[in-house]
Amino acid sequence: MTQAVTSRRGIPLWFRVLIFVAVILAVLVLWPSRALGQTPPAGNAHPDQSMIDAHDGAIMPPFGMYLRETRFDATSKHKFAAKIDLSPLRDVPVFHSGRVKIMDTLARETITAICGRADYFEVADAKKLAYDPLFTLLDLMIDPAFYIDRPLMHVNYINLRDMFLERAISGDDPAAVAQRAKWRKLTRISPAMYQRFASDIAARFANEKDAAAYNDALDQAERALTLVDRSGANMDLVAPATKDRPWNHISQLPESHPARAAALALGAAWRAGDASAANASIVALRDELAKINPGGYPTTRRAMELTYNRLNAFEWGLWLYVAAFVAFLLAFGTGRAWLIVLAMVFLVPALAMHAGGFLIRCLIAERFAIQNQFESMTGVSLFAAIVGVSMAAIRKQWLYAAAAAGVGFLVLITATQTRIPGAAIEREAAILNTSVLLKYHVTTVLTSYGLIALGFINSLFYLVTHYLAPKPAPALAGAALAGAVGDTGATPALNPGRDLATELSGAAVAASNDAPAGRARVLHDLDRAQMTVLQLAFWTLGVGILLGAWWADHSWGRWWAFDPKETWALVTWIVYLIVIHLRFTAVKNKALLTAWMSVVGFIVMIWTYFGVNLLLPGLHAYA
Repeated sequence: MTQAVTSRRGIPLWFRVLIFVAVILAVLVLWPSRALGQTPPAGNAHPDQSMIDAHDGAIMPPFGMYLRETRFDATSKHKFAAKIDLSPLRDVPVFHSGRVKIMDTLARETITAICGRADYFEVADAKKLAYDPLFTLLDLMIDPAFYIDRPLMHVNYINLRDMFLERAISGDDPAAVAQRAKWRKLTRISPAMYQRFASDIAARFANEKDAAAYNDALDQAERALTLVDRSGANMDLVAPATKDRPWNHISQLPESHPARAAALALGAAWRAGDASAANASIVALRDELAKINPGGYPTTRRAMELTYNRLNAFEWGLWLYVAAFVAFLLAFGTGRAWLIVLAMVFLVPALAMHAGGFLIRCLIAERFAIQNQFESMTGVSLFAAIVGVSMAAIRKQWLYAAAAAGVGFLVLITATQTRIPGAAIEREAAILNTSVLLKYHVTTVLTSYGLIALGFINSLFYLVTHYLAPKPAPALAGAALAGAVGDTGATPALNPGRDLATELSGAAVAASNDAPAGRARVLHDLDRAQMTVLQLAFWTLGVGILLGAWWADHSWGRWWAFDPKETWALVTWIVYLIVIHLRFTAVKNKALLTAWMSVVGFIVMIWTYFGVNLLLPGLHAYA
């Protein structure tokens, strides 16, 4: 049996290497503490994204003066909403928060900021009454009285939400308890609740140990209330004559102007509950706005942005990814070839949907869309999925495709379901437009992160097989057999009516029927898969760090400053340097150690990717 390489004192070489690397890591982590106080240079942060556009002078309500009391109840409002045709207004351009977007986008962003989700709904007579975001946005400007006592404003901190509800719905009788439970489930409070109790509640929790959490949630609720009261200020619908001039608010037009008259008519018909007249005014408003300065009226990208909103590509992609991942696992567990076919039926459209959403976002933003947390996550998962599917095709190992599906699902569900910052398409930070080098640096680093995630999934497969499959590994038999095909160069002829093993070469079947050899072959193929991906991650991250240093010298005048983001990217790279080094030493069970180091590397990468951004201030404030 091969003995581990040791020093003269009997200390294993791999242990001495780990100690040496640990010292280096300690220096890298502790030394940059002096860099945390660095002031980022001008242009280093994203531009302020105010939800309310500022205007010189008073702005009149865009759809006329609203009434103090509404004529609608929940049922009649929902019936009225069903009769309104908003399609003419969806792609009408509006200038908001530094860019020209469409009304549909503005509505989604505004209602999400107010309600905590893209659509407003309430429950009446045991029925869920849901509303289109654009309808709710217009209704807030035309008939705000309807929402005064309705569950409109999302409060994400449950303790604060309970404080409002206990004051607004007091009593211990069954009706009050049931009413509080209903509102608590909706996670929202009414504007009237905030106006009545916010000051009292703020004084109440001022001395609480978790006062910061209360304050953050209260600030969020106050921003939501501001949007409820002032969303009409965002109706900058009048295009300028030239691109270098500002857009104007529709109320700045004379009341005799056809577009202004159409807006006022829309408000009057809406408040009266006249759906036919409201629909006619909607069409007139769209047509008249397009006639104002037609040379400066946007014609391109409007349909593309509407398609992006409707397609919801990233959410559809994540569910297709998870369906593909489950199908792959079932295929590996049962050895059924038709499940591989089914997995690919899900995976190919998942990748197409993912790539299509990413490409459309790039075209809408007029830049490579990897410049905030949400965009970088969609990019990381896309790069990983492309690499995984490509390697599956080249190496004839379905394990790579399964890992690609797993990464795509896990990253996209985090990006879309956890309110990661950056979901709205925004302007880029000035520092991000200083050199084309940045595009290559960020893309290369994000690609390496995708590869690290891909290797992590592969390593999980290895660890599951190693610890939970003492016999021939049925859970991953398909992966092993596919690996055998990769070695022989044969392509599996996938026949849905036959067992996967039957479709492969006789040598592969023989190996799988031998218990020790079969399990060893599974682990061998899994190890080879994880090492292939981790080596790619090692080299890609190294190149990305070098490109970052080059760009930093170009933009900031220095190659290295021990900025937390720089330092932890290097720490991540060193973890994989250890992995590569250990493969050349005589340590026992290199494959198992590699798998565990892959898990460690993934955790370090997650810290570099998320933790540093959120917790350690530095020069990468925009990242």
